Amino acid sequence: MAGGPVTDTAGAEGVGLRERKKARLRQNLIDSGLRLFLEQGYHGTTTEQIAASVGVSQRTLFRYFATKEELLLEALAGIDELFLSALRARPADEPPLTALRNAIQDHWNGVDPQTRDFLSRAATVLKDDPAVVAAMTGSCRRHQERISEVVAERAGVDRATDPRPDVLTAVFLSVVGTARESWTASGSTDADDLLRAARERLDLVPGAVGGDWGTAGA
Repeated sequence: MAGGPVTDTAGAEGVGLRERKKARLRQNLIDSGLRLFLEQGYHGTTTEQIAASVGVSQRTLFRYFATKEELLLEALAGIDELFLSALRARPADEPPLTALRNAIQDHWNGVDPQTRDFLSRAATVLKDDPAVVAAMTGSCRRHQERISEVVAERAGVDRATDPRPDVLTAVFLSVVGTARESWTASGSTDADDLLRAARERLDLVPGAVGGDWGTAGA
């Protein structure tokens, strides 16, 4: 009999299949949670409803997420990661602001319509829960930090001594925020209008920051 290690191929495949099923169920729970938050509001949605919407028990849901807030934050973290991946994938010779602007489009193209709708309406859907607002604020701060890190990596600079990545990231997120406010005030329900507003406002940044605005009222 020949010697050597024996590989349990069937066992490995079984483990891989179980992990894929678990990952698929986790994503289904997130997707259903976001949909119900949009339809019923955050307070109006229960963990029982989220579980039932994908045909599992509440106990099963709790194996993945201890609370609604945990599910929400994991959803936001996944969405943020998609944006960071889009930013990393931009051509290395793109100027930082251009890369950020184009990464928004790439990111938008990479998420499903329901997620786009949730992203555009999240501030309204979640605004009445102080605990969630606080958690989201912390999540946004971490996201800003990570964007700045990627900007610095792409530019080959050290954030410890060069503040430009932090400054640019703060400007970028602030501009996107003003676009969201304008979109909300317009009464539009088309999430693509939000993307368009963000890109148009980002195009104004170089002239607004370094350009000559001329004489007011001239």
